[in-house]
Amino acid sequence: MVKKVEDKVQKWLSDVGIFRKKVPDDNTNFHFIINYPEENVMDVIQPKGNPDLVVIGCATNVSPEHSDEMKKLSSTQKEEFIWDLRYMLNGQGVDFQLQHPNNVLESFLITSEIYEDGLSKDRLIHTIKTIFRSKIQCVWKIQQEFGSGDGKGSASDSMYV
Repeated sequence: MVKKVEDKVQKWLSDVGIFRKKVPDDNTNFHFIINYPEENVMDVIQPKGNPDLVVIGCATNVSPEHSDEMKKLSSTQKEEFIWDLRYMLNGQGVDFQLQHPNNVLESFLITSEIYEDGLSKDRLIHTIKTIFRSKIQCVWKIQQEFGSGDGKGSASDSMYV
C-alpha cells in the first residue's frame, strides 16, 4: 500500500510539473521536495508508521530585516501581531506552528494532512495551493506591517513572490 501511494503521489506531482526530487529521510516512508510555485519549496511526506497519511508542509524563515523591525515594537504590539497571524492562519483550514520567542516571529510552518481515503490528484493539488496561499498571506502581513524588505516599503501585487 505504501509504494502504491508513493507512486501515485509522485506521478501526480510530476504530471503538474511541480515534482523536484525524492530525498532520503529515515523518518518517512517517502519524502518529496516540490516547487510550487517555481521558487517556493514545499515537502510532501508520508511519516513512518502512517501508511494512510500524506502530509504537505511549507516552512518559512522571517528575514532579519523584518525580525529587527518586530523587535522595535512594544510588548503589546508584538503580542497583537502574533495573535493576528494566529487568527488569520486559523481561518485558512491549515495547521501551523509559529516560532516566536518573546513574540518576535522567527519562522512559521504551515501543514495539512490528507488520508488515503480522501487522497486524489485534485485534493493533493488543492491542498498544496491552500498551503501556499496561507504562506503568502503571512508574507504579505509581514510586509504590510514591517515593509517589503527591499528598501522600497511596498509589497508585490503578485501572489507568486
